[in-house]
Amino acid sequence: MTHRPEGTAEETPAALAQRLGLPFKNFLLLSRALTHRSYLNEHPEALEDNERLEFLGDAVLDFFVGAWLYNHFPEMPEGDLTRMRSALVRTEQLASFARKLDLGPAMRLGRGEVQAGGRNRDVLLCATFEALIGAIYLHCGLDVVNHFLSPLLEETDPDELILTEVYDPKSRLQEWSQAQKLGIPRYVTVQTSGPDHERIFEVEVEIAGKVYGRGSGNSKQTAARNAAQNALENIEK
Repeated sequence: MTHRPEGTAEETPAALAQRLGLPFKNFLLLSRALTHRSYLNEHPEALEDNERLEFLGDAVLDFFVGAWLYNHFPEMPEGDLTRMRSALVRTEQLASFARKLDLGPAMRLGRGEVQAGGRNRDVLLCATFEALIGAIYLHCGLDVVNHFLSPLLEETDPDELILTEVYDPKSRLQEWSQAQKLGIPRYVTVQTSGPDHERIFEVEVEIAGKVYGRGSGNSKQTAARNAAQNALENIEK
């Protein structure tokens, strides 16, 4: 894996594959993994955006990160393993991985998204990273996914990950609701507004059929955390 030369504004899929040491022979799949729907709107010749690959990559990451944690921390209890997995696949952490790989310049975005700073937005970097994992899995298999992901995971701090997840409002709210025997909180997206490059999500959190909090954010994950924080504040009152 090599670094991208400084001063270059954009990076082609072929150049990205070479820099990251990915054995892609056909770059159509990799190109799709890098294509945001805003690019598709402006380039009708592009056949598909990366949302389906993002869905697949999310599932592959859940499996692989769980297996990696299980094998690397044989003495760790199930609760801590669950917290670490949640922390490793959250938007901010996957965006951090994407920045380490310098994926931003390779992302295929619409002009408005580029002008709005989309190459450095957590939600887009996370989505692109997930789509890239999906493409690697489809084209190269789990062994290459393992080779690609393991160095990124090795650099993470287990203690910091657990602390991050312990203090996450969604985790705290779920612990409270289960202690009250009310079940698991349910997060519902009640409204979406704004253009593609400035999308705002409104999320409500329900527990046992009752709305406890509401939050907004530029991703569903952020909005859900804000809703959980709002619920905790309401409960404390």
